[in-house]
Amino acid sequence: MATLLRGKHKATFAPHVDGGDFVIVINADKVALTGNKRETKLAYRHSGYPGGLRATRYSELLEKHPERAIEKAVRGMLPKSSLAAKQIGKLKVYAGAEHPHAAQQPKPFEIIQVAQQA
Repeated sequence: MATLLRGKHKATFAPHVDGGDFVIVINADKVALTGNKRETKLAYRHSGYPGGLRATRYSELLEKHPERAIEKAVRGMLPKSSLAAKQIGKLKVYAGAEHPHAAQQPKPFEIIQVAQQA
């Protein structure tokens, strides 16, 4: 997804230009984590105040806001620059299979992944 957002799949790629595509992710509620990461991995956020660090287990995060888990993962794949803010703005994540972008005629892009455990 980060490759599509950055535009690295295009022949006109330049690292200082935002030439990436908009990406719509559906079915974020079906994301799977390998091993026991669902129970042990923590998602951190900070309010900006002293002592404002909050930690949430990924099991809770995926239950309440599955789209945030995808956004966090993709944000970590993007460069740490001001251009990343524009690129992450082109990412739209939805928990279910429905999204309001049908008028834009999105093209499907299948993500090939390793076999999942049930």
